[in-house]
Amino acid sequence: MVSLPGRDSLSDADDRTIASRAADGDIRAFEILMRRYGSLMRAYAARIVRPSDADDVVQETFVTAWQDLPDLENPASVRSWLTTIVTRKSIDRLRAARDQDSIDDHDFHDPADGPAETATATSLDEALSLALSTLPEDQRRCWVLREIAGYGYSEIAEQLDLPVSTIRGLLARSRKTLVDEMEAWR
Repeated sequence: MVSLPGRDSLSDADDRTIASRAADGDIRAFEILMRRYGSLMRAYAARIVRPSDADDVVQETFVTAWQDLPDLENPASVRSWLTTIVTRKSIDRLRAARDQDSIDDHDFHDPADGPAETATATSLDEALSLALSTLPEDQRRCWVLREIAGYGYSEIAEQLDLPVSTIRGLLARSRKTLVDEMEAWR
C-alpha cells in the first residue's frame, strides 16, 4: 500500500523539512514544531526564569519564531535556533523582573517548605539571576547553553558561530565570575 502525504508523514519528517514548510507558511508544520519542541523549550525556560513565567516565555518564543522563520538560514538547526530565542526571551524577562520586582510576583517553591527554606531558595534564585544578568552577553549565552541546556562545546560554538577555544575561554570566565558572585551561597 502506498502512503499518501498526510498528517503522519509530516509528523515523521525531519526538522529541515518541517521548518522549511513552516517558513513557507504551512501552519500545520509549525504546529508540529511547537509540539516537538514546546516541552523542551518550557523546561529550558523554567531553568532560567520562574516556572510561572516559563509558559509566557515559550509563547513569546514561538510568536517570534513564526515571524522570523522565513529568515532562518539552516532549517535543520531549528532546535538550536529556538533555544537561542528562548534564551533571549528568558533573559529579557529576568531584566524586566529585576526592574519591577515585588514580593507579590514571586512563586514560592514548595508549599511543604517552611518560611526559612522558601526564603533561602527565593534569595538564591534572585542572586543567581542577578549574577547572570551582570555577565557580558557572550559569557551569559555560553553559560546558559552549557549549564542549563546541556549543550556540548562544539554545539555552543556552532550555535554562537565562534571557535571552540573561544567558547572554552568564555565559559571559564563566566564560571569564575559566577563563583565569585555566588561565594556567599556556598
